Amino acid sequence: MNLGNNDLELKFEKAVKLLCESMPVGEERKKPLLMHVLRVAMHLYDRDYSEHIVLGGLLHDVLEWTESPDEMIRGEFGEDVYAIVKANTKDRSIVDPAIRRREYIDRCIQSGQEALIVKAADTLDSYRYYTAVRNLDEVARSVDIAKTILEKLPCDFNDPIFNELEKLR
Repeated sequence: MNLGNNDLELKFEKAVKLLCESMPVGEERKKPLLMHVLRVAMHLYDRDYSEHIVLGGLLHDVLEWTESPDEMIRGEFGEDVYAIVKANTKDRSIVDPAIRRREYIDRCIQSGQEALIVKAADTLDSYRYYTAVRNLDEVARSVDIAKTILEKLPCDFNDPIFNELEKLR
């Protein structure tokens, strides 16, 4: 049970502090970064996922949107969290968005079920957010990501969060 897990909650606070200190202010994004990563992490926290999955969810965009070095994530939060974050980081050198999406989903699968769980939570939050703000292009993108995850989902990846993605189809 995560509620009352002081070790996890102190690490969570440390990760939030890192995000707040390193996040660029005033940049235009499709959605507010801090609120997004908090919702993703709380989705995982509330469902009693492991510490490294919760922290990976909280930090899943840190390498993509901040100046935080890889070594800091490794040093502060460990290799398991770093592997999840790295797998969920988009490769901006891939210009075509559809190819880029398939590539990071493949990378999450190669990294392991934990990384794909975080990608699923990220996708669910994006879908909910973009539905709320009526950004139909981003809703469609979220549905496409969910479909791609489900199409590529290995048989041995068995977690309830993947059933949540089914509802987006």
